[in-house]
Amino acid sequence: MSSAPSRSNPLPRAIEDAVDTVLGLVVPGMVIVVDGRSGAGKTTFAREVLRRWPEDVDVEPVALDDLYPGWDGLVAGSAYAYARVLAPRLERRAATWQRWDWNADRYGDVRACPPERAVILEGSGALTPASAALSSVRVWLDAPASVRRERALARDGETYRPHWERWARQEDEHVARHDPRALATHIVELA
Repeated sequence: MSSAPSRSNPLPRAIEDAVDTVLGLVVPGMVIVVDGRSGAGKTTFAREVLRRWPEDVDVEPVALDDLYPGWDGLVAGSAYAYARVLAPRLERRAATWQRWDWNADRYGDVRACPPERAVILEGSGALTPASAALSSVRVWLDAPASVRRERALARDGETYRPHWERWARQEDEHVARHDPRALATHIVELA
């Protein structure tokens, strides 16, 4: 998986408008969850929110691409993010987690986040009923399958191509099981 920037410039108007809306809601310690299928613009959206984030409010970006334990790990990565990044906030404890090392095929370096820091959790599978209960802003990004595939393969190329269908099936299961679009407070539709 890659968190490489999307090569589409300038930002689609729908993303710019949603970023403006979300930035108007920023408060210390908040949780923003950003979900959507591969190539929908989640990372682009999250990066733009971070780029324009108010300097006086601490924020921790957490990409599920750094937590999925391999190409079959959407469910496991989502559960790991909830257990290690979000759930500790219920008890006002610091969150600690390890990033997945895709090359070594194991968890690697440890990250930490104090409970008073805002969090932006971004990735396919991020928005579930459990994560929705702990977040004040929930964004679902969507685009037609052909657009998403073109964007994802332009971003990740041959690394992702053999895994596209395999990953898409996991996303289908996530959508069927959790209906993240219905859990979203903001929906961003890209053409």
